Amino acid sequence: MNDLCADIGYKSINHIGEELCGDHVDIVEENDDSTVIVLADGLGSGVKASILSTLTSKIISTMMAAGLPIEECVSTIAATLPVCSVRGVAYSTFTIIHLQNNEIAEIIQYDNPHVIIIRGGEVYDYPKTEMNIGGKKIYKTTLKMCEDDVFIAMSDGCPHAGLGGLYNFGWKREEIASYMQALVAGGYTAKNLSTMLVDECDRLYGHKPGDDTTSCVVKIRRREPMNILFGPPSNRDDANRMMSLFFSKEGKHIICGGTTSSIAAKYLGKPIRASLTFERSDVPPIAELEGVDLVTEGVITMNKVIQYAKDYLGDNVYFEHWNFKRDGASLISRLLFEEATDINFYVGRAVNPAHQNPDLPINFNIKMNLVEELSSCLRKMGKRIKVSYF
Repeated sequence: MNDLCADIGYKSINHIGEELCGDHVDIVEENDDSTVIVLADGLGSGVKASILSTLTSKIISTMMAAGLPIEECVSTIAATLPVCSVRGVAYSTFTIIHLQNNEIAEIIQYDNPHVIIIRGGEVYDYPKTEMNIGGKKIYKTTLKMCEDDVFIAMSDGCPHAGLGGLYNFGWKREEIASYMQALVAGGYTAKNLSTMLVDECDRLYGHKPGDDTTSCVVKIRRREPMNILFGPPSNRDDANRMMSLFFSKEGKHIICGGTTSSIAAKYLGKPIRASLTFERSDVPPIAELEGVDLVTEGVITMNKVIQYAKDYLGDNVYFEHWNFKRDGASLISRLLFEEATDINFYVGRAVNPAHQNPDLPINFNIKMNLVEELSSCLRKMGKRIKVSYF
């Protein structure tokens, strides 16, 4: 066993005029080290395509996660989904990436644009074995995973971008591979890579997509622990135990809250140097404490991080708000969303009288809600979360 893990991100845009996307991505974790990712592209667009792709991805991911062979999965799809009365075709196309024990990547492809693999900064021409299942041509590849491998799966909305406009014959797969190769070199997360690819397709469509367009990116990386201290303990006598546990953990250390940082400074025997510079008006300044990677204000900063986390899981439109700025919320977001894979929360239950103002919204009153909400978002990003209360 190794300490590799998968960072997975995807984004879709709908065919112009359609409320539902005809593409669907489904991710099923068999266990901590094995994952099945399915990108399905339903026939046509709109409601029918959405139903076809959702059923296809759900059936395949569930069956494969249960250990059933691909032949059985495909034959089940053929037997389950209805046949289109016009085209006489039964189901959607699909791409499967099956990560096994964080060591082996199995790629199975049917009629979607072939997965692009970037390995060692170069576009990797990987071997494919052709199979015939139920009269359908399926390509299968089995590879040993390497650190920093990037797998880019997409629906045919990506190579169709710009068709008859900026490109006579669409955006060729080779051109997409070159475009993504340059972005991968920038060290972006899987979510941001998929967002940038789909946004570029949207631009090539003139922001009027002629097809549902989806990109799913899988980035192989090493596990990176991160530790967050948020709030003083309810019992003052627990402060030293809380601090010793927090600082004994490997990985970077983030402290949120004025009182909490004062307790940490006393424990470390180091002074806090507060910044008087507001990087932005809606987030309090950060501070510096030797032995700690980041010190920020508590509730207001954490509230902003949650706002960014929810957006990151959705359309990712605030990416530029937090990816380049130096305020506390942006710095925490970069550490949690982009660097961390395993996050330990150390949460104090002490009540801050300043948060009991009835004029403040309820999420300012209850600090626990903030931690639960952020933990939930981070789990959806594929992070391992552990929360300890004091």
